[in-house]
Amino acid sequence: MECVVQGIIETQHVEALEILLQGLCGVHKEHLRVHELYLKSGPNLGHVTSEVRLLCNLEHPEPWTVKHVGGALRGAGAEQISVLVRNMVESRASKNVLRWFYALGYKLDHELLRVGSAFHFKRGAWITVTVSSINKMLKLHAIDDTVPVTLGIQVVEVTAPATSENYSEVAAAVSSFCEYLAPLLHLSKPGVSTGVVPTAAAAAASLMSDGGGTTL
Repeated sequence: MECVVQGIIETQHVEALEILLQGLCGVHKEHLRVHELYLKSGPNLGHVTSEVRLLCNLEHPEPWTVKHVGGALRGAGAEQISVLVRNMVESRASKNVLRWFYALGYKLDHELLRVGSAFHFKRGAWITVTVSSINKMLKLHAIDDTVPVTLGIQVVEVTAPATSENYSEVAAAVSSFCEYLAPLLHLSKPGVSTGVVPTAAAAAASLMSDGGGTTL
C-alpha cells in the first residue's frame, strides 16, 4: 500500500520549494529523469483492476521498476483523511519486461517523461517528494523528442509506503509534513484539482531571501 497526495506549482517557484524541502528534510535533492510507460490490459485478460506502470530511471537505466497500482481505500475512514491510501505493489525487472507484458496481452496506453528532482527522507514515515515537469513523447519511445503537458507548471507528489496495519499513522505523518508546504502549494488526493496558491509568490520570495532557514 501507499499514501499519496499531489499538487501543482508554477515553475518559477520550484527553486524556492526545493530550498524549503532541503531545509525541512536535511537531505540534498536527487535528479529525476524517468521514462514512464502506462499499460492497459488486452481483452484476453478480462477485467483487470490494477494499473500497470513501467518506470525506467534514465539516470540509472537498470533495473526497471514495475508498479501495480490498485484501487483506493474506501469507506468512512478513508473519507476522513486528506491522503489517498491505495494498494500498490512494486518490483524490479530487466529492460526486457515490456516484451513480457506485451506477450501477456498488455498494450501500451501512453508514455511520459518526468523530469525534475526527488527528496527521500524519514519524518514519522519514509516519505518521498518529487517535483517534476510532465512531458509527452511526439514519437514512440522518443525520450529526446518531448513537449511539456502543462507549460509553466510542475507536479508535486508526496508518497509514503504503508501497510494495512499502519496506514493511519503513515497518512497522519504525510498530512503533518504537507502543512509545512502549504505556503507554496495545495496538496490533495490525486484527481482533486486545487490549483495554485495565490500567495505563493510572496512565500517564495521570502524563502529565497533567507535561504530556507534552518533544518527542522
